[in-house]
Amino acid sequence: MRIFSRFANTPHIGGNGLYLRRPERRDYRAWYELRSRSRNFLEPWEPHWTPGYLSRRSYFGLVRRYQADFAEGRAVPLFLFRAEDHALLGGLNIGNIRGAAVQSCMIGYWMGEEHSGQGWMLKAIEAVRPYIFETLRLHRIEAACIPENTRSVRLLEKAGFQYEGFLRGYLKINGRWRDHSLYALLADDRFGERSGKQVDPRSDGNAACGAP
Repeated sequence: MRIFSRFANTPHIGGNGLYLRRPERRDYRAWYELRSRSRNFLEPWEPHWTPGYLSRRSYFGLVRRYQADFAEGRAVPLFLFRAEDHALLGGLNIGNIRGAAVQSCMIGYWMGEEHSGQGWMLKAIEAVRPYIFETLRLHRIEAACIPENTRSVRLLEKAGFQYEGFLRGYLKINGRWRDHSLYALLADDRFGERSGKQVDPRSDGNAACGAP
């Protein structure tokens, strides 16, 4: 079943000084430059970067995969831009979309180093939440991150996600299988509600959560 059959147009989600839209071929230069500058910052938290990962050919292949995933209702890949100057800040992927009795998805995200710690990813999650729960009509958002990625943990807690469990050897990150912590947010949870923890409002994923 194609979950997007009733609203297959490209989503454009905005608010709070930013907007998110699907990646396009014309974004290559901005993507290349931001990812290049942030390589040391991102690599510890992401799957291994192949030798040609940053090439134009590799990026165009990534866009084709994104297009296929969206067309088949598997994912909604998004790039995050600052509204005032259209600068690329990072990315957020709504992936592993499942319907029927499950009605859930998994989000993964990455942020350029120069834009981290400024609250942009929290704003992005705030922006996509209504899209996931109201437009896609899903019930549950999951996110998995490496426990040592403390800023991503704080971000998810700030966004109202609750810790649900420990996933052994869940994803192969930077060449080795890494354990992850699983967090989830439900449609009937109060957004931003946390279990009494004090979280720095500037908390932002310092690199990646899940697959970029």
